[in-house]
Amino acid sequence: MALLITAKCINCDMCEPECPNQAISLGDMIYEIDVSRCTECVGHYDVPTCQSVCPIDNTIIIDPQHTESRDALWEKFVELHG
Repeated sequence: MALLITAKCINCDMCEPECPNQAISLGDMIYEIDVSRCTECVGHYDVPTCQSVCPIDNTIIIDPQHTESRDALWEKFVELHG
C-alpha cells in the first residue's frame, strides 16, 4: 500500500528528506506521495519514516486507493533500487 498525506499536513518539511525512495514532494497545497515510488519503507526500515517524523497524528495514512501486499512493495523496492 502506498501512503497518503492528508489535508492535516502543515508543510513542516519533516517527511520529504526522510523518504528513502524520493516519493514525497511538495504539491500545490501540501506534500504529496508518488504511489509509484512509495514502498512504505519496505526494504529500508521496519516502519514508514514519514509517519515516524510527522508531528501531526494521523496525517500520513494508508492510501485505500492503492493497496499492495508486502511482496508487491518489496518488488517495487527492488525495481527502484536494483
